Amino acid sequence: MLLRMSTLFLRTLRDDPADAEVPSHRLLVRGGYIRRAAPGGFTWLPLGWRVYRNVERVVREEMDAMGAQEVHFPALLPREPYEATGRWTEYGDNVFRLKDRKGADFLLGPTHEEMFTLLVKDLYGSYKDLPLSIYQIQTKYRDEARPRAGLFRGREFVMKDSYSFDVDDAGQDASYARHRDAYMRIFDRLGLEYVIVSATSGAMGGSRSEEFLTPTPIGEDTFVRSPGGYAANVEAVTTVAPAAIPVDGLPAAHVEDTPDTPTIETLVAVATELFPDAGYTAASTLKNVVVQLRHPDGTAEPLVIGLPGDREVDTKRLEAQVSPAEVEPFTDFAAHPVLVKGYIGPQVLGADSDSGIRYLIDPRVVTGSRWITGANEAGKHVFDLVAGRDFTWDGTIEAAEVRAGDPAPDGSGPLELARGVEMGHVFALGRKYADALDLKVLDENGKLVTVTMGSYGIGVSRAVAAIAESTHDELGLVWPREVAPADVHLVATGKDAAVFTAAEALAGELVAAGLTVLYDDRPKVSPGVKFKDAELLGMPTIVTVGRGLAEGVLELRDRATGERQDIPVDGAAAAVLAAVRG
Repeated sequence: MLLRMSTLFLRTLRDDPADAEVPSHRLLVRGGYIRRAAPGGFTWLPLGWRVYRNVERVVREEMDAMGAQEVHFPALLPREPYEATGRWTEYGDNVFRLKDRKGADFLLGPTHEEMFTLLVKDLYGSYKDLPLSIYQIQTKYRDEARPRAGLFRGREFVMKDSYSFDVDDAGQDASYARHRDAYMRIFDRLGLEYVIVSATSGAMGGSRSEEFLTPTPIGEDTFVRSPGGYAANVEAVTTVAPAAIPVDGLPAAHVEDTPDTPTIETLVAVATELFPDAGYTAASTLKNVVVQLRHPDGTAEPLVIGLPGDREVDTKRLEAQVSPAEVEPFTDFAAHPVLVKGYIGPQVLGADSDSGIRYLIDPRVVTGSRWITGANEAGKHVFDLVAGRDFTWDGTIEAAEVRAGDPAPDGSGPLELARGVEMGHVFALGRKYADALDLKVLDENGKLVTVTMGSYGIGVSRAVAAIAESTHDELGLVWPREVAPADVHLVATGKDAAVFTAAEALAGELVAAGLTVLYDDRPKVSPGVKFKDAELLGMPTIVTVGRGLAEGVLELRDRATGERQDIPVDGAAAAVLAAVRG
């Protein structure tokens, strides 16, 4: 295919768009790949759409190769299936809801577990029909409160979602492994660095979940790695809890005056003045943080989280633990006078206490551990309050921040923190959706059994941004050959008609050999502008026909490495083909 820049629907920009926050967003807009249509929504222009379709092609080829079959659902979906699984309510404000002219409720699909489940239920009824893996590549819609970072977080985006259906858990494990392997092949072909990390299942449910993250400083996800190979999304990290301590012989709790101690630092300072030999630090204090949970049915619940004073609550970890409830700031202290702001202690907390307020603790708060914490009276704290002797709790929660240097849960060494973008996610769903929608088949003994499922997603449109983010340089985009919108960017420079004649002939030879050529045939554009556009647009091979033509040579350049070489005009097509095809 030949794409002529003189007629191509393309305008490159010299300046960054004002609303672009990350390099991929800036360069995709400047290069004329995408244009903003609305907050969180983008129009794909011809070059961008070619990149997107190449990503889609790679995904489709590998899904087909693993034996999955492609289907396609509508984006406009009825309420009833989502009501049956509880997600019509659980999604809250995150979905676009609408009514038809008859008043029936619909939503724009954020994900399609329910629809896949019902389709299989409609058509299959025997263990002989399974295993089955089906997938679609479909536009999804989520009402993001703060769309940002271009294609990384929008309100409209394209995903590949696939689902496996098996008669038992062993079959599901095999389907999970096939998808996981296919994902590695996909991301390898796309040229994306990735880390596979353990993750929480969240509202999806299920027994096992892993994310494929592309490491990048602009990533919204924090993950951890250890020298021994442990890797997890920060929400999925479990704390290495100390051993319980015998409570016999520990000193009795005692209340002390601690005026003007609004922070942990001021409390430690006062505690050190009172007991200079005790060696108190922030880790000696028990911080009790109050949040409000907003449940899907609209009800609100105060929740108190107890954790060592040298740690902060990580909102994302907390949200993952309490999903589908949403976390809100707690402000209604007047309605709960037992909560003395700044001096909350666990003695009055717990679902079985008079307050009825749930109290969940960090795993580091173990039986026998001693703490300085609030005395539930302004200006006072209690010292040597012993967990399990002087106070109890309703459960533990993984809500404290994870720090570099914390021990890996599997004992494989200290953790290091990094940031990344989620590119894929695989879930062992189990029977959550099959149970809710009554998906059963007859087993080999003629008995009805509930089908077990897996769910597997890849961000197709997001992959375009991720590739741009990970491969660009200071000059512009640098597309891997697998997804580049053209194999060769052919640049004709100068005003000599012979240059354009030679370039036209070379373009014809390359196209006849099966390459896609982006040909800069603009007659009145300066060489400097053409070279800047070639660097910005990022085709993997750049060929320049210019002043060297008089000496019988053209310039061949590798965009990724910057390596240049002169090639003779005679045989130029063969040299270019060799560079493209390796």
